[in-house]
Amino acid sequence: MLLYRKPITRILIAGAAAFFMMMDRGNAAGSEFAAQVQWEKGEEFPGGNATSKNTTWNRNSFSHHSGNLSLADELTFKLGNAIFRKLWVSSPASTKSSDGLGPLFNARSCQRCHLKDGRGHPPSASWPDDNAISMLLRLSVPPQTDFEKQQLKAGRVLGLNEPTYGGQLQDFAIQGHEFEGKFTISYTETVMTLRGGEKVKLRKPQYEIVDLNYGPLHPGTMISPRIAPQMIGLGLLEAIPEAAILANEDPADRDGNGISGRANWGWSIAQNRLKLGRFGHKAGIASLRLQAASAFAGDIGLSTNIIPNPSGDCTERQKFCLNAPNGNARKGSPVEVSEKLMDFVTFYTQNLAVPRRRVQDRELILRGKALFHDIGCQNCHRPKFRTGELRNNPHLANQTIWPYTDLLLHDMGEGLADNRPEGRANGQEWRTAPLWGIGLTSIVSGHSFYLHDGRARNLTEAILWHGGEAEATRNRFADLPKSERDALIAFVESL
Repeated sequence: MLLYRKPITRILIAGAAAFFMMMDRGNAAGSEFAAQVQWEKGEEFPGGNATSKNTTWNRNSFSHHSGNLSLADELTFKLGNAIFRKLWVSSPASTKSSDGLGPLFNARSCQRCHLKDGRGHPPSASWPDDNAISMLLRLSVPPQTDFEKQQLKAGRVLGLNEPTYGGQLQDFAIQGHEFEGKFTISYTETVMTLRGGEKVKLRKPQYEIVDLNYGPLHPGTMISPRIAPQMIGLGLLEAIPEAAILANEDPADRDGNGISGRANWGWSIAQNRLKLGRFGHKAGIASLRLQAASAFAGDIGLSTNIIPNPSGDCTERQKFCLNAPNGNARKGSPVEVSEKLMDFVTFYTQNLAVPRRRVQDRELILRGKALFHDIGCQNCHRPKFRTGELRNNPHLANQTIWPYTDLLLHDMGEGLADNRPEGRANGQEWRTAPLWGIGLTSIVSGHSFYLHDGRARNLTEAILWHGGEAEATRNRFADLPKSERDALIAFVESL
């Protein structure tokens, strides 16, 4: 059993139709900060021409294709959606195109974790028929040998799997097999008082792994809880030129602003070299194709040409699992997920469109945008990029996009630390999460849980959990008058 346990200044806002001066915050540290903030051309289309053409916002808002897809590519997208939603079954089965599940797994389909292509959530007793299907626990151990240390240093692996249970805890199994274990979450609450007397309860999770069916965990096991991220705009993030991302690195904080973002790097199996990481909560994955292959293997127990193991995350200590029938031997495909199916699902994940902005009160949103910049949020949540040239997805090329992320690692402090390294990310570092579409979470996913483990129940809590490099920004937010905090939140929700 394992327990895991400056003030604000004057801001001049140049709006679309009006100029107004905001109140002096009184506790300024002596230096005036004036920022002209206006509504920029194209800002209402965060994905550029690839922004969804849909003009209504509902549960399907994250499931539309890129707005500039051709009719032929729309068909490819729909085929990818079918693979994303496919329910896999165990081998042997009469449905040879859908067999190979497990033997140990976390979900039977991609869609089960990324319901409506949205954000996952931690299990909750108050949620009807809830379970941990959209949340999992990563597992790893410190290096034990010189070879393991060399593998980590070279970046060939992001971490070393727990020797019995592998890289993640699987809480489901096919018939005749036993799941690996379950986990429970308990919370302790602390109260933070904001300017004006508003009190906010912050809950800190503690995890307990129970019902282990394959023996004890390694005593040095490190765990990291992860909820499934939203799926929109991923192909556009993949299309940002590497140089544009690396240009924002500042590991030594040379500009003295307290922000020292740095890149993570992941091993490309296909190219046999390190590539810039962009995906995952710690940016350890370089491409969406590798991300899909990793999810097929770890979450569903399916083999691909990239990761051809038909037993998924089963380890050498789980012989019964390794010797179980699998779908690799079926006629016509050496692996359970063929290259054609991988093409479809990769294209689908590359072309889930970002919805249009929702802006009902332009003046309020501009005020919130000014505050977002004034207190320093944009230092990590970089507003916009320009995508580069693309051969396979030319419609995503040369687009001005507004993801509000720098895709870099930042030290978020002890409060959010999982104390588990991943690639070049240490136990306190996380990739800056994109903010586009975040205000639609409650509509699409039916909840408002945020951060990597879903501990934050709203955006205010999410901001107040920021520490480390973001501590000064968090303190500035807490010191804003309530009306200005509300304006900032309204701006973020409009993204």
